[in-house]
Amino acid sequence: MLERQSPTTPTPVDRPDDEAGFARRVLSAEADAVSRIEIGPTFHEAVDLVLRMTDTADVGGGALVVTGLGKSGLIAQKLSATFVSTGTHSHYLHPTEAMHGDLGRIRSGDVVLALSRSGRTEEVVALASILRQDKVPVISITGDDGGDLARLATISLSIGNVTEACPMNLAPTASTTAMLALGDALALTVSRRRNFGVDDFQKVHPGGSLGRQLMPVVQAMRFRVGDNLPLVRLGQTLADAYEVSDAVAAASGPRRAGALLVVDEDGQLAGIFTDGDLRRLVVRDGSAVMSRSIDEVMSANPRRLTDDALVRDAVQVVLEHRIDEVPIVDAEGKPLGLIDVQDLMALKVIEG
Repeated sequence: MLERQSPTTPTPVDRPDDEAGFARRVLSAEADAVSRIEIGPTFHEAVDLVLRMTDTADVGGGALVVTGLGKSGLIAQKLSATFVSTGTHSHYLHPTEAMHGDLGRIRSGDVVLALSRSGRTEEVVALASILRQDKVPVISITGDDGGDLARLATISLSIGNVTEACPMNLAPTASTTAMLALGDALALTVSRRRNFGVDDFQKVHPGGSLGRQLMPVVQAMRFRVGDNLPLVRLGQTLADAYEVSDAVAAASGPRRAGALLVVDEDGQLAGIFTDGDLRRLVVRDGSAVMSRSIDEVMSANPRRLTDDALVRDAVQVVLEHRIDEVPIVDAEGKPLGLIDVQDLMALKVIEG
């Protein structure tokens, strides 16, 4: 029976003399690999091809199928996800599984993006050879040589002659970073050509923090005029204003906004008066403050958002200007509602 050995603790001699310096050299090698990538005519041809093959107005709207093996396969999966999230129909195909039935995942109207640093990965080259016979266009991303994959590809892109960040120049590091960067550049250039905008992005990112930040601000606000948000008019006293607020709260339920919105004779937003404003005034002047006109104590011309704003705009206003309540108005400047910091915390787009 073998005796179990306890793990040894590295001695200071076993550790690099300068780990921070070594780490910086790794980062420098990877950054250098990305900076050396050349964007030439073939890149623009690849953009044209992806758009032509995946546009629903052409060839039935094919997909971009991304493939690669090993570390290149992991990069391929990430790139496919990037294409999908920026407006291009895409999926990943394992090159080995393709030879055992999954080749049926590729249709005649698709285009394939194949990754291999050497350009000689047998499974990827074999797949590219079959696709060439079937007249399915292939875009390759390889190293400087390109190998058989670049020869078989319809369009070949190159990351150039990359030295790995690994001290032995063996572990895929700088090369996979360069592949990822070039693939991202391709995906985002295609997306830009599609005029893929914020509304499109929100449709494919409805969940998570990104999706919630792209939600229309009117959808996120809890307090709405005509429902549970009181409006008071210029000239009313604070006592009158809070009598209106109490009546709205009694009719709409226990939820009460932390601010009153003040409107002028045309119904346009003129000011805001918060519970914090009231507390500070009462501490300073006592109950006599309730007889004062709202005009005297409100914050005039407050920061506001229009009804076409997004939640991310509200986050920016709250954080930049250190305020808790943001009125929402229509195109004419008339209040529609109020979004406050509690709404943003509930959406988890801002920390408490």
